[in-house]
Amino acid sequence: MLQQESARKRIINVLMRRRNPVDGMLVAVLIMLLCAGLLVLFSATYYTAQDTGNPLGEVFKQMIGIALGTVACVITSRIPYRFWRQTPVIVSGLVISAILLVLVIIPGVGVYINGSRRWLVVAGMSFQPSEFAKFAIVLYMAATLSYAGPRIKSLWRGIVPVLIVPGITFLLILEQPNLSTAGSIMIVSLILIIMAGAKWRHILLMLAGGISVGGFYAWSEPYRRRRLLSFRDPFAMMSDEGYQLSQSLIAFGSGGVFGMGLGMGRQKYAYLPYPESDFIFAIVGEDFGLLGCCVVIALFVTLMIAGFRVAIACRDKFGALLAAGITSSITVQAFLNMGVVVGILPTTGLPLPFFSAGGTSISITMAAMGVLMNISRTAGKMDC
Repeated sequence: MLQQESARKRIINVLMRRRNPVDGMLVAVLIMLLCAGLLVLFSATYYTAQDTGNPLGEVFKQMIGIALGTVACVITSRIPYRFWRQTPVIVSGLVISAILLVLVIIPGVGVYINGSRRWLVVAGMSFQPSEFAKFAIVLYMAATLSYAGPRIKSLWRGIVPVLIVPGITFLLILEQPNLSTAGSIMIVSLILIIMAGAKWRHILLMLAGGISVGGFYAWSEPYRRRRLLSFRDPFAMMSDEGYQLSQSLIAFGSGGVFGMGLGMGRQKYAYLPYPESDFIFAIVGEDFGLLGCCVVIALFVTLMIAGFRVAIACRDKFGALLAAGITSSITVQAFLNMGVVVGILPTTGLPLPFFSAGGTSISITMAAMGVLMNISRTAGKMDC
């Protein structure tokens, strides 16, 4: 009886205990990114969306994704982050990711658009399995590296075994083909390995190998070779591979310092392909100018600072690596996208988080942000 009463009191204390607040900077920057994303998405889509009879169609879809993401964010922010360290959870995430990535490359199952199979349609909604796979790999890497200990100092006994699962995921995504997303997964994995204490000579060796493999892959097919070369002088290939980047640079030039004003840009009038997704940052440049671009960049830099501050403050290695992985996954993708759109990186099909249209993508990202917020609740505390 005394043991039952003691157990009952402990349960009541846990339920009644006041939760620590989440990091205020994380919440603030998330809200600002969501609001800015909706505003820019409206500007990018209202003209072409009129053909469907609903100029706000894409914005409404995005708001549904944000609503679902908000629910997911609230739920994951209340689940103790150690839950994600459990082996069944990690294995389930990896198995689901593998199944989805295999399904999407099967002809007739995956949706084929512009030479790639990157989407699945479920219940009338399309999504990219690679978006789910990114965060499944972050969970796997954070858990595995938290157990690695001194082995991470060894290339063959520590680093290589850890990279087998991300490597398989890389190859599956490459089959779509989607080099940019596959590459971002390996970049995030490398960041986590660095944080886990790997030796720099091993990191540099892997970087050299990754660049060599990426270069060979990009050069191996004529269309990928043209895309790789077109970013050096897109206007020389404006009738072919350089067209999209040329129109993007025209948008930035038209925007100048202060921009043409919300909705006043012209590139969305069927000049710039996919202004609502991969090249939405060009709409920021045209409508809001250099000043608007700097604000968007500052928001992602603030998110990066807030996320890594949580990682550094967390005294639990798994929590620190998980926070760093989630933060890196979002910000690496953002900076790669912006680098492509302004012409300092080869053109790839990588969306801008919180801005590009995609309800399922933003829902998954917000769920991951909820996990980061939960880590921030205990960061710096003894029970972290």
